[in-house]
Formats: sequence, structure tokens, C-alpha cells
Amino acid sequence: MEQQIFHHTYENGITLVAQPMPWLESAAFSIAVPAGCRYDALSQRGIANFVCEMVQRGCGDLNSREFIEALESLGVDYSSSASLYNTNFGGAMQAAQLHEALRVYADVLQRPSFPKDQLEDGRLVCFQEIAALGDDLAQRALQKLRTNFYGSIEGRNCEGSLETVQSITLDDIENFYEQHYRPNGLIIACAGKLDFDSLQAHVGELFQDWQAKPDPIVSTEPANHGVEHIEHESEQTHIAIAYPGVAYSHKNYYLNRGAIGVLSGGMSSRLFTEVREKRGLCYTVFASCHTLKDKGAVLCYSGTTNERAQETLDVIIEELQKMAQGIKEDELRRLKVQVKSGMVMQQESCRGRAGSIAGDWFHLGRVRTLDEVNEKINELTVESINEYLAANPPQSFDIVTLGPQPLEFEANGISATQA
Repeated sequence: MEQQIFHHTYENGITLVAQPMPWLESAAFSIAVPAGCRYDALSQRGIANFVCEMVQRGCGDLNSREFIEALESLGVDYSSSASLYNTNFGGAMQAAQLHEALRVYADVLQRPSFPKDQLEDGRLVCFQEIAALGDDLAQRALQKLRTNFYGSIEGRNCEGSLETVQSITLDDIENFYEQHYRPNGLIIACAGKLDFDSLQAHVGELFQDWQAKPDPIVSTEPANHGVEHIEHESEQTHIAIAYPGVAYSHKNYYLNRGAIGVLSGGMSSRLFTEVREKRGLCYTVFASCHTLKDKGAVLCYSGTTNERAQETLDVIIEELQKMAQGIKEDELRRLKVQVKSGMVMQQESCRGRAGSIAGDWFHLGRVRTLDEVNEKINELTVESINEYLAANPPQSFDIVTLGPQPLEFEANGISATQA
């Protein structure tokens, strides 16, 4: 299937990027607003997420209820979330409704009403998200790991804390919106059954009066590398491990991605086979590539019983270190089949493709077609991945454990610090 990628950047800095998928009857959009949680003030952590909630509680001529009804009447399956760099809005629908759905979101982005009577309801939603994160012990361990690895700003969670969200006022929300919701740097990605020329004209009409604003200054904080234990009375121990990887934009990204696919890419992967199947040490174990705009990591996680926690950690570290010895031909063959199967499924999902397009444009300033990705996967060889692993062996591990007892990190004898 021919894959054409179109893009246009308007005078105010909005970039529209789209892929027609004429074999579908649906369409989807993904909007990335440069207003992520890295802009949260320390005393207002969670405000980007709070603003994301509040801009959807009334916009243009619509109140909160009418906004929801407008989307439902168009058949839009919609979503929203705050991330480190951006606040994201997305939706999928019948192709004929794409233009009208974007008209609704033009009001969300440019004309939110911030109704005072909705403030506490919005705050309650944020509280529920914080509580859900606190109840998910695996995510607590992984979140702490990201914070340690990247630093307290680049590794922060977007939900904030109960204390910081409680302190946020309506004035704070309006000020954050005025400073950070801006057209320059905003990405609108669309995929599905669409005509790019008419879409370009429509988006230009919707956003032509929105004026660019100065880019805000972003501060950074140093990482806190090492081993840390979070004491928590539980029948389980959660183990999270990180080591340096590469960013999505790095020339070696697919070499690293290929290696991690062998390590943790399905039930035939090394971690699943060795840690769970052969030894029965845990109920879940995985590793994945994680990327920021200019750096990346490999994140590993396992949940296990307290009695088997130490052995689980030891075996995972052993498997990570064995990666430096290289991979085998049959492992790479299985990986390629899995990746290509995923690409086939992405061709059938306009929503997945819209999100992928937005992410590519943000990280690369262009879009990789599925044909280009397929070519990069085909180019992977055992020799190229093994050469990469020999030069970049998994090492310099950061570890966070959560459970009743700290674990020993025998690879270098570092003892866990208590949190």
C-alpha cells in the first residue's frame, strides 16, 4: 500500500502532518501541545495534568456537558493525557466527521472557559489518578527509577502529589494555560481516509488567529544514580532496573531496539524464558526501550515473591550482562517476524498511525514511513547487533526495589539506600 506523508507548517508555528489511508473508512487525529509536565513549577507539580482536565470542562460556546455531547454526537472515541514534553489530545471516528471533531478541539485549545464551578470536580479527577498510581506498586517502583535515572524534572510523573494539586488555584491554571498553550511547536497529526489539501485549509481556518508566544525556559536537575530500596509491607517485591540506552533519534536506535527485542520480546525472549519459564522465579518480567528527546534508557521490571526476590534480581542482572556476548540468528529471525506483524496491524489502525506520526515529527522533525521502518528492520543482522552490544554492553545499572526487605546488588557490591 502506498504510504504518502504530507506536512505543512503555518505562520504561527503549528505543524500539520498526515498520512492518507484510503483503504479505511475511519480517521484519527493526535494533537501534541507543547505544555507538558516538565513546565510544572516544583510547588505546582501536576498542574499540566490539571489544566489538561480543565480545558475540556467547557470551551467556546460549550459547557462541560455539551462538550462531551458534541464529541459523542460525532462518534469520536477521544482521549487526553499529559506527558513530559506535551499535553496530548486524540480521537478516532468515521472519516466524514474528522473536520468537525477538529473544530471542537480548536475551541479546547484556544477558547477554554475554565468554569469555576468545575474546579473541584477536576481536582477530584486528578486526586483519583494520584491514588491509582499510589496503589500500583509496580508503577511506583518504575516511576522512582525514572526519577533517579533522568533527574527530578525529566523523570517526574505528571500526576504530581496530593499536596501540590490541592494547592493549585484557578488563577494558577489560567496562568499556566496562558504561558504554555501556544501554536508554535504544536503538532496536529492525522491519519485515515482524508484529503490533505482540504484538511490543510480547514486547520488553517481554525487556528489562523492564534498568535505565537515565547518559548518558556526549562530547567533541569541532575540524576540520582545508584541503588535504592522503598520499604513497603507486602507479600511481593517489585524490582526495577535501568541502564543507558539511546534516544529514538539516535542512529543506533534500531540496533538497540533489536537487542532489547531479543531480551524481552514475547514468550520466546531471554528474560521470559530464563527468569519465568525455566526457574519459575516471578509472575512477570520485561525490558523495554524508553526515550526522551535527547537521551534514552532500557527499563526492566519484575514482580516476584519476597522469598525469590534476591534470586530474581541476580538472574536478571546475569541475563543483562550476557547480552554483551551477542545474540543468535534464530533470535533475530523471531524478532523480525514480531516487528513486521506489528507494522501490518498498524496499517489497519488510523489511531495508532496518527500517534506514531505525531511522535516521529516531535522526535525527528519528519515521519518515518512503515516502508522505511521495514527497511531498517530488514537491515538488522546478527553481526551488526553483536557489534553494537560489544561496544555498548548493559552496565551502570540503577536499581529500585519496593518491598519489605532491601536486596543486595552483587554485581558491584553496592548496598541499597533506604527511601
